Amino acid sequence: MAHTREPYVKPVPIMSLRPTQMTVGMQEVKEKRKRWRERSSDKKRAELLGKHMIPVVHGPDDRYYVVDHHHMARALHEEGVKDILVTVIGDLTMVERDVFWGVMDNKRWVYPYNAKGERCHFRDIPKSIKDLKDDPFRSLAGEMRRAGGFAKDTTPFSEFLWADFLRRHIPRKTVENNFAKALEKGLALGRGKEAVYLPGWCGPASDD
Repeated sequence: MAHTREPYVKPVPIMSLRPTQMTVGMQEVKEKRKRWRERSSDKKRAELLGKHMIPVVHGPDDRYYVVDHHHMARALHEEGVKDILVTVIGDLTMVERDVFWGVMDNKRWVYPYNAKGERCHFRDIPKSIKDLKDDPFRSLAGEMRRAGGFAKDTTPFSEFLWADFLRRHIPRKTVENNFAKALEKGLALGRGKEAVYLPGWCGPASDD
C-alpha cells in the first residue's frame, strides 16, 4: 500500500534525526559530498534539498526516524548543513517505546544489520547520523547500481540486500584495496543466476 508523503516546510535539525540502519557506504557519502560542493550557489543547493527531502517516521517522544537517504543526511552533515526538510511517511507517535522497534521491523522500516551483515539488537542502532559505521560493500552495491548492474527498486533496503550478496562472494580486502576490480567482479556476479532473487536483477534474458 502506498504511503502518503507529507512534506514539512519547517526544516528539521539533521542531528536530531534518528537512523534506522547501522551502516552507510562512506564512498557513497563522499560522492554525495562532492555533488553538494559542485552546487556552489544557494539556489542550486536549495533545489537539491527540495528534491531530496528525507523520508521519516514520526515516532515516540516526537522524534523523527530516517527510513531512506541516510547517505544524503550524513553527507550534508559533514558539509556543515544544519537543517533539512523531511517528509513524513508514517505516524507512530501513539506507539509505546518498548514496542516501537518491533512495529518498525514489521513494516520493514528498519535494517538492524552491522557491517558484517549480522543482525543486531535494535538498541545497537546508532542514535545519530554521525555515528553510522562504514560498510564498503554498501558502497560497492551503490556503484554497481549506477554502473547498470541492477535496477533501482522500491524494495526497502534493496542495496543492502545486494551488499550482503556481494559480501558472500568478494573478499573485503579486494573491495578496500582494489575497488575497480571488486566492481568488475560484482557486475559479473550480478548478471548470474545466483543473483536472480535480488531486487532489480537485470541479468540476461532467458532463451526459453
